[in-house]
Amino acid sequence: MSRAAGLGSWFVPTGRTRRRDWWLRYVLVLVVIGAVAVLVDARWFPDSYPRLERGDGFDVLWPFPDSGGPVTAIGALVLLVPNVAAMTTRLHDRDHSAWWLLWNLLPGIGWLVLVVTVGLLGSQPRANRYGPPPPRGGRRGGH
Repeated sequence: MSRAAGLGSWFVPTGRTRRRDWWLRYVLVLVVIGAVAVLVDARWFPDSYPRLERGDGFDVLWPFPDSGGPVTAIGALVLLVPNVAAMTTRLHDRDHSAWWLLWNLLPGIGWLVLVVTVGLLGSQPRANRYGPPPPRGGRRGGH
């Protein structure tokens, strides 16, 4: 089994990942896990979501109703390293360093810069400092 096919690639922030693979192998899985965690929290820890009960709704800069409960917090901690590794390999595919993750520290617009760069812009067709382009349907390790 290759590294690209196994969970080992979730924890290694080297190499490059194509946009399509990033959406299907990382984002989709993270969204499903996050949704399940929120549902479990809402069912077994309803006090974790007081804004929903008050009817405060959503905020433009932070569209999520609340931080969540204990299951969501544990899930976020467990998925932190795979998320950073996936974002890093996707940034590498665009020939950007992992330092670009610091955009997350800029409220309101930082996440938008990363979503556009990582999720919407295509791969570089040629080799870059992080290695050759990944094969279709996979991920190529770098140095």
